[in-house]
Amino acid sequence: MAIGADDPRIIEFDVRTDEMLVNMGPQHPSTHGVLRLVLRTDGEVVSEVTPHIGYLHRCAEKIGENLTPKQWIPYTDRMDYLAGMNMNLGWALTVEKLMRLEIPEKARHLRVIIAELGRIASHLVGMGAYGLDLGTFSPFLYAFREREKILDLFELACGARLTYSYLTIGGATHDLPPGWLKKCEQFLDQFVPVIDEYHALLTTNAIFVRRTAGIGVLPAAMAIDYGCTGPVLRGSGVDHDLRRDVEERYTEMYDGYAFEVICQRNGHYPKDHDYPPVPSQAVLGDCWHRFYVRMLEVVQSVDLVRQAIDRYSTARGPHAVPVKLNEKLPKGEAYLETEAPRGQMGFYIVGDGSPIPWRARARSSCFCNLSVLPEICRGCLIADVPAIVGSLDIVMGEIDR
Repeated sequence: MAIGADDPRIIEFDVRTDEMLVNMGPQHPSTHGVLRLVLRTDGEVVSEVTPHIGYLHRCAEKIGENLTPKQWIPYTDRMDYLAGMNMNLGWALTVEKLMRLEIPEKARHLRVIIAELGRIASHLVGMGAYGLDLGTFSPFLYAFREREKILDLFELACGARLTYSYLTIGGATHDLPPGWLKKCEQFLDQFVPVIDEYHALLTTNAIFVRRTAGIGVLPAAMAIDYGCTGPVLRGSGVDHDLRRDVEERYTEMYDGYAFEVICQRNGHYPKDHDYPPVPSQAVLGDCWHRFYVRMLEVVQSVDLVRQAIDRYSTARGPHAVPVKLNEKLPKGEAYLETEAPRGQMGFYIVGDGSPIPWRARARSSCFCNLSVLPEICRGCLIADVPAIVGSLDIVMGEIDR
């Protein structure tokens, strides 16, 4: 016998759920370092995310005010330790700007070679680790297989594989050894066909697309408001890259180089006919687009390295201008930003006439990129948080200086 709606045996229940505060980190593998995220959840839905930083603080900037600029180079390696060469470059350029030091043509092209190889190595880690965040292990192994070959080249150039201190004030500590350029070209020839494997493993993988397309959407206006830079900004469709857009010493390093800024324009990416199209589920500014920008930047960096090799081979002059370890700094200040793999990394220095800087500061790209996390996580599922954090590709050593 059916029970009617007005039957007295019907008992009304007041069903409610309680909000919970869930800690993700600071040792959670998907937080990309010692980052603590406090999630306010209602069931599986995240209503608020609060990042807590500072677990890795190293006092690097204060140390920089007690060392000469050349002595501080190793500390820049340990900021973004996945792109140590690019950190070396940013600080060296800033000090050279203060000293009004012009480097030789050969050193300029050498820096482009090394910086773009560093960008490739960094994006490979970002791609492989992102696969781990989403539950697949194979892309991590594929990415590190190729990254090891870049580290072999770095080891030949400077003897180190993670913290290099190679690009220094005045140029580089050493010239590239004999046969190095040939080994580099062999790597590039072998590496380009492998990129298709990455697209098969992740870019076009149906599960990966479901986990990233339409998730963590960051509108262009919001990205600009929060000061986001690098692939995070370009993944939202903002056409901005310091290698091209700022009339300053860093931009001069890329004078004469032909390249397109990787971001979606007019519904497509540069050279998108050679690579997988944007899936129909993807929304500009989502996790998938941020990942795809990095994948295309790898191809762009390969082309820049080839151009730099040609120019380096014919360039005249030494690989560096001699600068003493205790060189006195002129009175004044200088600030310069470079397009590091994770965004615009800035360094600031104030000289007072002594060899030790009066002030040394760094502006982290990852800090600004991380600051937008509460906005783009609001309303997502708990399972989407690792996907969103991983798409920002943060390194906590750069944030907790």
